[in-house]
Amino acid sequence: MKFLKKVTPLLVVTVISSCASVQKLPSKDEILKPMRTANQYFMNKWPDTGKPIITNRERPSNIWTRAVYYEGLMALYSIDKQKKYYDYAVDWGEKHKWGLRNGITTKNADDQCCGQTYIDLYNIDKKPERIKDITACMDNVIASGKDDDWSWIDAIQMAMPVFTKLGVLHNDKKYFDKMYSIYAFTKNKHGGNGLYNREDHLWWRDKDFVPPYKEPNGEDCYWSRGNGWVYAALVRVLDELPATNEHYSEYLQDFKDMSVALLKIQRPDGLWTVSLHDPNNYGGKEITGTSLFVYGFAWGVRKGILDRNTYVPALTKAWNAMVKDALHPNGFLGYVQGTGKEPKDGQPVTYTSMPDFEDYGLGCFLLAGTEVYKLK
Repeated sequence: MKFLKKVTPLLVVTVISSCASVQKLPSKDEILKPMRTANQYFMNKWPDTGKPIITNRERPSNIWTRAVYYEGLMALYSIDKQKKYYDYAVDWGEKHKWGLRNGITTKNADDQCCGQTYIDLYNIDKKPERIKDITACMDNVIASGKDDDWSWIDAIQMAMPVFTKLGVLHNDKKYFDKMYSIYAFTKNKHGGNGLYNREDHLWWRDKDFVPPYKEPNGEDCYWSRGNGWVYAALVRVLDELPATNEHYSEYLQDFKDMSVALLKIQRPDGLWTVSLHDPNNYGGKEITGTSLFVYGFAWGVRKGILDRNTYVPALTKAWNAMVKDALHPNGFLGYVQGTGKEPKDGQPVTYTSMPDFEDYGLGCFLLAGTEVYKLK
């Protein structure tokens, strides 16, 4: 990283820790309140869980953007057992007959993401219809014999945890094995030599961004939310995958390496820019990538994987900044970059800008807040 070469990792960590040391981790009530506010805003705006989403065209509400929201809602429900949260999630599943956008033959990870919540709801109330289609879909992926489905790194978060959850649920290693095969292909082969840069410990979003592609400052293009998706996927996999699995240590090492890399490039205000190695290319505040990084930092600290003295100041500063700078009094979240694949998409990103989809930004925020809450 050219723009960081003169700064040692120790110095960066020291500076971040020093700057953040004046901030305290909020109380449980102070953490929960903004999550409730943001979530209630969304539930009020979308009382019909089956209503199609209309932007540039109409889409069903079981697509990945809404599925990520429900991941966040289920996380919130785990610490705030309000029946209306559970009912809202169940109603969403029932409105879609626990199905996937393009049926059980789809290999598109964006279609499969809803399965994460379907499985979580099945684990609460074991009704077979809740997991019938998602199980059939992933069984079809396994039977295909192909490992190249995740050609964009967002897909890792959308589908990888589904395999983990099914492997645990059915006590069947075939889901863990297929998950690793596809992950390894994306990491090591897509785009020629894989989408993971072992030097910087960050990911190119897809083959369009592998070198020689460069950002305006000459650095590699590492999109914040894309790396956030991978980081969150590793959290969700490691949280449920048996530690005895032969690939657990690789996932864990990738998580640790990404954690160090992300800590080095946190903004002074606690957030992250959309272009992780070029802070001047559409620089400014953005909370979807930030939320996913906070989610991982807090989970890593809670599990004893990341050093508390190093990462708690960083995640505290980030969480406080999101609540202070992005959350509107009515619960709307600002500084959410719209859908896309690179820094320029969904711009401008401001306090008042309305992204094309609001749902996934809230889901990321709820995932982050839930893990910060659990640290208390």
